[in-house]
Amino acid sequence: MTKAGDLQKLLTWLSPAFPVGAFAWSAGLETAIVDARIHDRATTHDWIEASLAHGGLRTDAILLAHAHRSTNAAALSELADLCLALTPARERHDETTITGDAFANAARAWPSPVYASLPQPCPYPIAVGAIAAAHGIDLAATLVAFLTAIVHAQVSVAVRLVPIGQSDGLAIMAALEPTILARAELCQHAALDDIGTIAYAADIAQMRHETLTTRIFRS
Repeated sequence: MTKAGDLQKLLTWLSPAFPVGAFAWSAGLETAIVDARIHDRATTHDWIEASLAHGGLRTDAILLAHAHRSTNAAALSELADLCLALTPARERHDETTITGDAFANAARAWPSPVYASLPQPCPYPIAVGAIAAAHGIDLAATLVAFLTAIVHAQVSVAVRLVPIGQSDGLAIMAALEPTILARAELCQHAALDDIGTIAYAADIAQMRHETLTTRIFRS
């Protein structure tokens, strides 16, 4: 059971108010909206659900779980290298390293020796997993909080850009709760060899984002 203090940290660290700048990135979602692949509640739901099941969100969650279990700088460095090797686009590389370094810097308000062991740069899921573990926060709770925060950020992009409206956005969040729980459970026990994606449309959207004439988000 997650302790109240641990829940408090997760709510703070993965809040939109935590200064990591996550609001500035769309992970290719902006491209999909411009291309009209995403144009309503149903297509927004399906895009995000696919990322949870077959795309980058699943990969990040597996890497977070392994970072949570890693106990030394060398292991964390190897996980960071793997994470960056798996990023399909330059903007995606920037997104995970900039938010990861910002998360690690902001989290220093909660002192721990772990910061000296973090790689430079430190991808976002590696930073979250390692720092949560250093503070004794349960892995399952960390995964649920991490995936929920990213799903909410993606829904926020769609609410503003499609736009789908707040009611549809909330309906998507509610509908994806069981999927988030299932992905968190799977990724908690997954091996690194289980990493693999088939979210080609999302990967291509991330690659193409930098070519958009007008861009609101950084990825």
